[in-house]
Amino acid sequence: MKNLCIISCFSLILFSCAEKENPYDASGTFEAVETIVPAEANGIIKELHIEEGQLLEAGQIIGYIDTVQLYLKKKQLEAQIKATGKRMPDIPTQTSAYQQQTAATQVKLDYLLQEQQRIQKLVNADAATPKQLDDINAQVAEVQKQLDVIQKQKAANVSALQTQTSALQGEVLPLGVQVAQIDDQLQKSRIINPVNGTVLVKYAEENEMAAIGKPLYKIAGLKTILLRAYVTAAQFDQLKLGQKVKVMVDDGTEKYKEYEGVVEWINNKAEFTPKTIQTKDERANLVYAIKVKVQNDGFIKIGMYGEVKWQ
Repeated sequence: MKNLCIISCFSLILFSCAEKENPYDASGTFEAVETIVPAEANGIIKELHIEEGQLLEAGQIIGYIDTVQLYLKKKQLEAQIKATGKRMPDIPTQTSAYQQQTAATQVKLDYLLQEQQRIQKLVNADAATPKQLDDINAQVAEVQKQLDVIQKQKAANVSALQTQTSALQGEVLPLGVQVAQIDDQLQKSRIINPVNGTVLVKYAEENEMAAIGKPLYKIAGLKTILLRAYVTAAQFDQLKLGQKVKVMVDDGTEKYKEYEGVVEWINNKAEFTPKTIQTKDERANLVYAIKVKVQNDGFIKIGMYGEVKWQ
């Protein structure tokens, strides 16, 4: 009986030690979606109001790159557009003379047509001679020709002015496109933070030269952080997307801070066990990566180790 108690106590101690040694099902390191923000314009950085560890909001303006040359170029293009606009023909004004001639000739033609009808009635009543009718017919035909000539001259003039207008508009169009391009460059000269997050690394300083594509700083959202862990094939069937798990982080006093996590991603392709990762079954050669989303209270940092418990 005494030996049985000793064996039972020894087994309990071993079991307790095993539980203490492996209180988790998988472990890994925390990571976040990191964004390297580049410069979108060339020039001297005039202002850059960020520091490492600073919280930034999406859309926040944090500085700008020198825009003097772009501004002057835009003013030059706008002056060219204005000068070209002054050369545009005013078609109604430049054809107003034809309008006046047409109106006057039409009045004359209307009068002659009335006379033509009157004389025709007189001829029908033998009150006028055929020669009088021939004379008025000749006058109507002459005035009608004059009206046709005026209208053709006006049409030709309008066509020429429209051609001139189209040519000038063709000159203005590329200038307008250049202005739009400069407006876009001016917009990109403002350094606007693209995402909510914390500045991790600052690569540039004020008064340094920026070039398109040059990294300015690195930012990552740390309010929600991901724990990348690895599970064995035996554990693979125990997890599913959206499953809630317990995430444990060493608080530095040999105790754990516990968080609720959600399985966000499970890799369906196995890979070799990373040297820095220990899983519950260390005898397995192949493991599957998982990502667990955790709401961060500010304690968890990128690169810290964490454990996952779901059993």
